[in-house]
Amino acid sequence: MSSNASHVDANTASAQALLANDKLPWHRKITYGFTDMSGNLLYCIISSYMLYFFTNVFGLSVAMAGVISLIARFFDAIGAPIMGILVDHTHSKYGKSRPWFLWMSLPFAIFVWLLFTTPSISSGAKVIYAGVMYILADLSYTAVSTPITSVLPNLTSDTDGRMQANSIRLVLGNVGNFFAVTFIIPFAGMLGGGNEQKGWSLAVGIYSIVAFVFLLIAFFDMREKNIESEKVISIKESFKAAKSNWPWVLIVTANLAYWTAFIIRNSSMPYYFQYNMGSKGLISFFNGFTIIQVIGMASVPFFVKFMHKWGTTVFFLLLTMVGQAWIGFAGANTTSALIGWCVACIGSGSACTMFFAMVGDTVDFGEWKNGIRANGFLTAIGASFCIQMGTGFGSFIASMLLKGFGFDAAKATQSAGSLSGINFTFVWAPIIIYAISLILMIVYRKWENHEPIVKADLAKRHAEEAKAAQASEA
Repeated sequence: MSSNASHVDANTASAQALLANDKLPWHRKITYGFTDMSGNLLYCIISSYMLYFFTNVFGLSVAMAGVISLIARFFDAIGAPIMGILVDHTHSKYGKSRPWFLWMSLPFAIFVWLLFTTPSISSGAKVIYAGVMYILADLSYTAVSTPITSVLPNLTSDTDGRMQANSIRLVLGNVGNFFAVTFIIPFAGMLGGGNEQKGWSLAVGIYSIVAFVFLLIAFFDMREKNIESEKVISIKESFKAAKSNWPWVLIVTANLAYWTAFIIRNSSMPYYFQYNMGSKGLISFFNGFTIIQVIGMASVPFFVKFMHKWGTTVFFLLLTMVGQAWIGFAGANTTSALIGWCVACIGSGSACTMFFAMVGDTVDFGEWKNGIRANGFLTAIGASFCIQMGTGFGSFIASMLLKGFGFDAAKATQSAGSLSGINFTFVWAPIIIYAISLILMIVYRKWENHEPIVKADLAKRHAEEAKAAQASEA
């Protein structure tokens, strides 16, 4: 009896020692953030301006732009899980997730640049070119963004360390977003000298070079831990890791709803300020204030301590909805609309931080429940898949709403019906879908309360496995 108790105490002590020593250095928390900063520097141009670029610069109809976005989603639907499985089956001296930053940073940069480059070809050929480049840019982003999330559980098992690293990642990601959405239009205008197509190609080309460099810096500083002891899992086991993993199902569904609402708002924003507010210059001006999201992101760990993760997410989603409604009631009052925009940005940016942190926790739950740790597969669906499917659904819904209300990019002045449609698409449609995400996060509360048991059981299990491995070697 005492022998068994001593054995349990020894395992518990070993588990506690492993957790205490598994700390992530600050410089690696920062360079980890470079991954999201680079990704956002390019992908936020796609998510915020792709629809606008296709209709007002490239020369496609709003309906065709929406169809291209929807078709690309079919590739994303299989691309994200395949990428997750590839990560789980990657075995290199650099780890599972880390080498993908080295392998895919250059293709990602090139395809995004080509996406915003307008070739001198026929209208039909331009449709094919736009579709192919959109799909390639999306797939290459999947190959970069999947390891951003899947690598986090392997950087450290310390919950606070993960939350801090994830918060820094999202703060730096917001810096990338800030430079993408704020300066790309004036930068393209400056470089183009009156030729918008030339300006966009040059501007995005420069952004692509910067993103490529920072991804390489992140790769060289990053270290994955315990990769040599991870079991090789089959494709079947990757899917099995999701079985009965209800926290993961909730996070995936809530995150997908979040990104759909977010992209509906962002993709319709240029139209709202150009036509409803009557000033194209307000697009970059308002987007410049997205940097205020950093306030919310930096405060996330504080809120989590007092409101837990589910409560913090619900609070920030509610704040987003309040900000959206504020914009709607502000009408043509620029100052009031800006206040609402800032409130909405703080809310949406902080909620985004929470989803990325919680999907990592569901990896732990899957291992605890099914005995399978499928970092790549679970986080690919929970993060990359949600972002890209949400981008596709959001862009498609926005384009169909605009088309349904009679929007025509060829007209300098839109009809009253079209203006009402732009207003609904930008302000009210996102609120409806954000509400779905909020309800799902209230349900998530049950599973978060179970996390301490999961963490403790896994720590003991890992300590026992480590001792068994040492004994077999001896």
